[in-house]
Amino acid sequence: MGLCFAKSSNDEGDSDHNAEFAGGNVHLITTKESWDEKLSEARREGKIVVANFSASWCGPCRVIAPLYCELSESYPSLMFLTVDVDELTDFSTSWDIKATPTFFFLRDGQQIDKLVGANKPELQKKITAAADSLASFQK
Repeated sequence: MGLCFAKSSNDEGDSDHNAEFAGGNVHLITTKESWDEKLSEARREGKIVVANFSASWCGPCRVIAPLYCELSESYPSLMFLTVDVDELTDFSTSWDIKATPTFFFLRDGQQIDKLVGANKPELQKKITAAADSLASFQK
């Protein structure tokens, strides 16, 4: 299973790298305020949030990003977010991120599931399960 651990902070400092993590229906979160706005929006719309905590330098994060974007288009009933752990360090620390990528599944702002690592079949399974639970929840 692919995952990365924290790296030293001698980063190149370019923000263009985020583009690869925010395709499809994935919203790139760059501030705590935008996180709060998206969670409020998801709560209003009855959506489950899938939050991907990743890093631009993380190989497994880059490998799973296209699948994450593809799944975001396949499951419009879910809200897909990406948080760059280097851009929002304090916020990521508050979520106790020990490895990237880490995916959180949230309903009404509360964690209902979690996946650590770039495990494509498991991510697909958890996203499908979240969408299915939402469908049965709304009946």
